[in-house]
Amino acid sequence: MGNVNIKLSTRGQVVIPEEIRRKMNLRPGDKLDARIEGGRIVLMPKKKWAKVARMVKEPLIGLPMLSAGENAPVLTSEEVAEILSDFP
Repeated sequence: MGNVNIKLSTRGQVVIPEEIRRKMNLRPGDKLDARIEGGRIVLMPKKKWAKVARMVKEPLIGLPMLSAGENAPVLTSEEVAEILSDFP
């Protein structure tokens, strides 16, 4: 992918083109780190938790459940809805 022209708004905002957002798996609300590097502005997505899940047996009732591990973040209802919207 070549260079893409982006216009800076009067409020200092930029819109990252859809093709780049899709390629980088960026979603509304994702956080980015910004730095100056050799006269360039570099935007880097903040690291997201690994989306690795596995089936485990629920300890109290013994039924199978999906687990993302002990350090997985707690998701809001909106985040769960967004994740589920990606499924057919």
